[in-house]
Amino acid sequence: MELLAPAGDKDKLIMAINYGADAVYLASTRFGLRSFAGNFDLDGLKWAVEYAHAHNVKVHVTVNIIPHESDLSDLPSYIEYLSKIHVDAIICADLGVISIAKRVAPNLPIHVSTQANITNSESALIYIGLGVKRLILAREMTIDEIAELRSKIPNDIELEAFVHGAMCISYSGRCLLSNFFTGRDANRGACVQACRWNYAIREINKEQEYPIEEDAHGTYILNSKDLCMIDHLDKLEKAGVNSIKIEGRMKTEYYVANVVNAYRLALDYLKTHKEYNLPDFIRNEIYKSSHRDYSFGFYFGDPKESLDSSLPVSEYEFIAVVLEDSIDGKTKVEMRNRFASNTDLELLSRLKNNEIVHIDSIEDEEGNVLSECKIPKQQVYIYTSTPLKKYEILRRKK
Repeated sequence: MELLAPAGDKDKLIMAINYGADAVYLASTRFGLRSFAGNFDLDGLKWAVEYAHAHNVKVHVTVNIIPHESDLSDLPSYIEYLSKIHVDAIICADLGVISIAKRVAPNLPIHVSTQANITNSESALIYIGLGVKRLILAREMTIDEIAELRSKIPNDIELEAFVHGAMCISYSGRCLLSNFFTGRDANRGACVQACRWNYAIREINKEQEYPIEEDAHGTYILNSKDLCMIDHLDKLEKAGVNSIKIEGRMKTEYYVANVVNAYRLALDYLKTHKEYNLPDFIRNEIYKSSHRDYSFGFYFGDPKESLDSSLPVSEYEFIAVVLEDSIDGKTKVEMRNRFASNTDLELLSRLKNNEIVHIDSIEDEEGNVLSECKIPKQQVYIYTSTPLKKYEILRRKK
């Protein structure tokens, strides 16, 4: 199966590619559903495609807003541009956008977004008749339903399914909370993620509020648990899924690197073992970046337990990213959280598993010795006995 990773901006794209993604999905500053991610301007899109293709990675661009009439005037030229710079596919949710794409860029592959809510073979065949190449399935489908749908559509049509990350509380991403509360249209890219807010019950004739307590931080009754299917990739493959997608264009570059690395290791394990019994060292990686409680979503039928969750937890801190390969024990890094000399940090790497790196000493770019690095994004040199490679990450358990 293809490993499809989020690329909310340049740094996240680089991390996704260097930690094992087969393909990335991203957006420009318009026509995507994550307006508050960094995203890419037109020149940035061209650079992203060139960088990804140089690393044999595909680029899927989201054009998945539900457009109003005023959004349509610039769409044809934008889609033509995407075709011109050789993106590998566009992701669409709206029939009008699909129609425009087929008209102005007939050779550009189209993937139907999860927002199209495909849950059955009849709707799937309608989209296939329009010439789409991939169906991104509704998140409410079970594995058995996916297998049944696969048996009723042509073999050359690809199926894509989400496997990890935040789940929108609405039906396959179509939400009105943001529109009602703030006037920002979630279906045109401006969602404020109102489902993540803290809520309480208030009797209409009284001033007193009644919080629904879950933990010390209050309650988040509209906030779902995160999806995690890393232990069940074999079942998705058997059901006929061609591509597994990680959510997270608005997450940190560390999150992208860590989760993509874990699923890359899991897929490689799946390829080389008859029995898919995932080793603990792979499974444990998904707990080392910020997450809410994990669940299987709807893949095994109606959830047997509540899907609502509280604040995310993070057991590890992103300390620094390696900017250049080590030379004679000296490595240039960019700091994310403060760290000191004579400290042990854990290494996130495609080449090594959780190696401990001892920081012997730290220097700034002028050669001054530092006892501690505490300026955000400061670039410094560290001295270690462990050779480090560009884009590796140093982290620390809290």
